[in-house]
Amino acid sequence: MRHLTTVFDVSSEEVLTIFKIVGELKTRLRAGERPELLKQRVLTQIFDKPSLRTRLSFETAMIHLGGQASFFSMKDAGLYGRESLPDVARVASSFSDAIVLRTFSHSTVDEFVQWSRCPIINGLSDDFHPCQALTDLFTVQEVFGELKGQHIVFVGDGNNVATSLLHLCAKLDIRLTLACPVGYEIPDNQVTAVRKRHPQVKFEQTQEVRDAVKQADVVYTDVWISMGQEAEAETRKRHFTGFQVNSELLALAPSHARFMHDLPAKRGMEVTDDVMDGKQSVVFQQAENRMHVAKGILVWLLDAMK
Repeated sequence: MRHLTTVFDVSSEEVLTIFKIVGELKTRLRAGERPELLKQRVLTQIFDKPSLRTRLSFETAMIHLGGQASFFSMKDAGLYGRESLPDVARVASSFSDAIVLRTFSHSTVDEFVQWSRCPIINGLSDDFHPCQALTDLFTVQEVFGELKGQHIVFVGDGNNVATSLLHLCAKLDIRLTLACPVGYEIPDNQVTAVRKRHPQVKFEQTQEVRDAVKQADVVYTDVWISMGQEAEAETRKRHFTGFQVNSELLALAPSHARFMHDLPAKRGMEVTDDVMDGKQSVVFQQAENRMHVAKGILVWLLDAMK
């Protein structure tokens, strides 16, 4: 049984297979086709964090593909003391063809996998966001026509999105640079794990953000304060001063460079309106692709492509 808990769960060949499925289904949707590849299949979503794109993308994906989705908060599912996690996982998976989890601790995802009878998809945990990383690189491929030779510069926190991007860029031989303040790098254990699996990984971390973007094909940023970090807000704002993606910074990048953000964005903080809404922005193409990639993930996990 296949799962998608981190990018390490998929090989480079499987990633490209997912992208092929995504591209085909996106093309068919634009032609007015909604093949019922998941007819009568059931997706269960259990979330501990609020969501717009993750929940909506998977629900829409299931509807387009002929299936249905149900949604529970962690409390609704009984995970705040009413039942043990193994009991919830065994029951929910017996009713479901796949489960999407969106949680704080990644150990919750791992424990669900241990007890589940169906595929588990990590819709976000504090450590990883594989669905977002897959969406990001599918979008890069769509925008530039190929992935080989691209250089992504991630400006900001070495968070779960940056970590998953590192995993996926290493797998697909894409250069990634993280430009961040001291102390906000991708965790050492994640960098070590990636370098062990992919010794030739093209990855560097720097505090020189202006130099970093000069060779970027993609300039990417994310919020400085993620869910659960609200108590650190003022400290983080001070530390990230100088790492805002604004028109002055983007002007240092090559003219072909594109701007990406996984959303939600704090406009005026990590990014300015003129960049978000500017000609180089592919943010909303990227956001739409969350739904198309959700389709690809589900169809691949359930081996439903016809």
